[in-house]
Amino acid sequence: MVDYKDTLLLPKTAFPMRGNLPQNEPKQYKLWDEQKVYDKMKLNRKDAESFTLHDGPPYANGHIHIGHALNKILKDIIIKYHYFDGKSVRFTPGWDCHGLPIEQKVEEALNKKKGGKKKKDLPKSEFRELCRNHASKFVDIQRDEFKQLGIMADWEKPYLTMDFKFEANIYRELIAIAKQGLLIQRSKPVYWSWAAQTALAEAEVEYEDKVSPSIFVAFKLKEMDASVIIWTTTPWTLPANTGISLNGEEEYVLTSDKFVVAKKLYNSLVKDKVISGDIVEDINPNTLENTFAINPLNNRDSKIILGDHVMMDAGTGAVHTAPGHGEDDYKVGLKYGLDVIMPVGANGAYDNTIVRENLLPNAEEFLNMNVFKANEPILELLGDDLLKRVDITHSYPHCWRTHKPVIFRATKQWFIAIDKTYGKDGNTLRQNALKSIDDIKFYPAHGENRLTSMVDNRPDWCISRQRDWGVPIAFFRNKLTDEIVYDEKVLNYIAMIFEQKGADAWYDLSIEELLCPGSGLNSDDLEKTMDILDVWFDSGSTQNAVLRSRNYDAGSYPADMYLEGSDQHRGWFQSSLLTSFASSEMAPYKSILTHGFTVDAKGEKMSKSKGNVVAPEKVIKQFGSEILRLWVAMSDYQSDLKISNEILSQMAEQYRKIRNTARFLLSNINDLETIVDVDKMGSLDKWILAKARTVFDSIDDDFRNYDYSRGLNKLNNFLVADLSNIYLDICKDKLYCDDKDSIERRSSQSAMAMIAKALIGTLAPILTYTTNELISYAPNVVKDGLDDIFDLTKYKLPKVAFDLNEAHLLEAKEKFNESIESLKKDKTIKSTLELVIYTNSEEFNKLTSIEAEDWFVVSKVIEKKRDDKIVDFIVDGKTFEVYKAVESKCPRCWKYKAKNEESICPRCQEVVGN
Repeated sequence: MVDYKDTLLLPKTAFPMRGNLPQNEPKQYKLWDEQKVYDKMKLNRKDAESFTLHDGPPYANGHIHIGHALNKILKDIIIKYHYFDGKSVRFTPGWDCHGLPIEQKVEEALNKKKGGKKKKDLPKSEFRELCRNHASKFVDIQRDEFKQLGIMADWEKPYLTMDFKFEANIYRELIAIAKQGLLIQRSKPVYWSWAAQTALAEAEVEYEDKVSPSIFVAFKLKEMDASVIIWTTTPWTLPANTGISLNGEEEYVLTSDKFVVAKKLYNSLVKDKVISGDIVEDINPNTLENTFAINPLNNRDSKIILGDHVMMDAGTGAVHTAPGHGEDDYKVGLKYGLDVIMPVGANGAYDNTIVRENLLPNAEEFLNMNVFKANEPILELLGDDLLKRVDITHSYPHCWRTHKPVIFRATKQWFIAIDKTYGKDGNTLRQNALKSIDDIKFYPAHGENRLTSMVDNRPDWCISRQRDWGVPIAFFRNKLTDEIVYDEKVLNYIAMIFEQKGADAWYDLSIEELLCPGSGLNSDDLEKTMDILDVWFDSGSTQNAVLRSRNYDAGSYPADMYLEGSDQHRGWFQSSLLTSFASSEMAPYKSILTHGFTVDAKGEKMSKSKGNVVAPEKVIKQFGSEILRLWVAMSDYQSDLKISNEILSQMAEQYRKIRNTARFLLSNINDLETIVDVDKMGSLDKWILAKARTVFDSIDDDFRNYDYSRGLNKLNNFLVADLSNIYLDICKDKLYCDDKDSIERRSSQSAMAMIAKALIGTLAPILTYTTNELISYAPNVVKDGLDDIFDLTKYKLPKVAFDLNEAHLLEAKEKFNESIESLKKDKTIKSTLELVIYTNSEEFNKLTSIEAEDWFVVSKVIEKKRDDKIVDFIVDGKTFEVYKAVESKCPRCWKYKAKNEESICPRCQEVVGN
């Protein structure tokens, strides 16, 4: 029997079936780096519409984790989407280089060195240099790790918050805010990390469970034979009590056991056995205002005051008030002129104030005692005035770095005032920030409510820290008047020195050297302020130091997008908004996109102790970065993202399907040189193009709204259900068996080439390495002379008129497949090519006879019924009857159209003859 294999036009491509990503990606990424592809991207879109994504700086401390990978990959996908969409993109990566975590690492290293110098033995600038070296080391490490993820960025010139020019611009932002009158210094209670010995901003506080004593204490009223009962969970603050707050809008009662409590809380206090007496009389709290009770710990006066912060949901309706230990206490204390007593030192232990002010009996015993350890001895000192004590577990603020419970502690700090009027419209910073949020686009939309709530409820921003590694709050204080020198010439001169020598100059140079000539000030009258800036001020200032300074080719201000984890509503999004408005009265971004956090397959947080950490480096070595990128794009990043070996294996399988589909397309268009005009194409080629146009347009809409998961699911459905399972299957006969240049074959090849181009353009932002590989192996009809993927601009499929009833065609195909399932099972047939079909459907009559038989993958669609049907079905009232083919199997195309088993069918005879 003759072998006709060599006469078939079988698929042919050098594009490998397997990607071998872990081995091949690094070579390509290295080449792109050497070829300076990011510069090429800028050049390719020189005068195009711009898109700026401003990078939120990761911390230069340690290797990247899977959360870093998620964040940077998502940014890269978005940047590349806009690039391939024709925009001029900018992405300048950056790093946060100052702050406590680096200080701690350097201190740990110093402490481990036997016989070496400790931090206290080093000059400040020498210690700062060690911190700088530590940050530099991890900037280099993380940069290389990010590059391994296939991320295109200005890696040659990233921004580092510790660069000299950058430190100068952080300081200039501080000057601009001071010029607006929003920089203030005052004693005020702030979150204080006694473990790190520094003030904390809101964003540096985390809430964890803590066990505290919940106590009810009687304070004897001076002008009444009764006691007010206060409730607190911080007994250690009682020595600093100077007031008791009642709610002036509520009713209070006197009980027969001579206690004063809120009427609404009376029953619960009786139930909890705090009190036992009956109500004797109602008391108007306004009659008690400005009277005094006695603090049972030290017999000092405690003024009765009124405050609307007193709630009726727990406690007694009387709030122990220590203005040095709480925000509400401080505010109400200002109103009533209460003393701000602060007996607690930076280390979280009682200092000499406790002795000097005689705040406790035997005060010397409490000197240098940690306040949390002081709770128990203080409870003992209360004696009978302690009416009840219950230990409770409650959510309590902890330091984000040391994970120790924080305290509220009044210290002299620098603040940016949130509610002080300023600027051209005379609004407050809070008002300006809240108003701007209406004009910002949020992805997801509920981010707007979250940021609004954060700004609406935040206190003044404490920007000072009592540490060493950061940008100093570099002001001179006049020792004679205690006033800060805000002379612009003086401040600008310091900024110029910082730009040349770095902020270390504040510590290395004398006041005389730092003071600008001609200032008229006497250096002997001045002293330096020595606090440093909160690291959130550093990162919040990047909108100025990166986008407005012209030191970087970083894009436009305001940025088109800020993109970070959802925790940054209280962090970087807010600090950037406040610094930008405080200095320039403008929002720094037009849109905000947030993503969730990475968790394991069970939804649990990753930790080394649980052994569920997924490291990017390991994923790249096992699967390749493309699989990690596909995981990012396929995940619903708006909530927490699950990742595990099993999930990555599923992504690898998904990648394999995409790769194989793309390979099949390339292999079947290898000899196509010119794309056939759409109007000359066959009906089924027009059908798939019309379908593809609709799908790819919908995907593009999803991608434009950053919904990659939704878009990719549509793409996968199209590739599997429509393209692979139907179209590519029904085209095989004409592709392999028709004459090479037949219009039917070239028409289908053209449709495939057009879909391949659309597929490459759609996937290019996500699977950049793979689409570049596809371009390199593609025939020129797809490649269009491109050198690499970065020369690509997105290809849009043409609109194609298709007037057949698609639903009818698809239902007929589905019912046919269902009908013949039993024939295959009982081995009546091995292949659908053994069958022919009759139908009276007008829709199928609109197709050519070859198109109709290819649609069902049968040997013929016949015009008249026969008597020997084996199955039948009805669609939309139209009859379909299936019969066995009566002609012989063609040994070349396998359709049952030959006169006998030795000869080939007429079509194949013509092709072979040619």
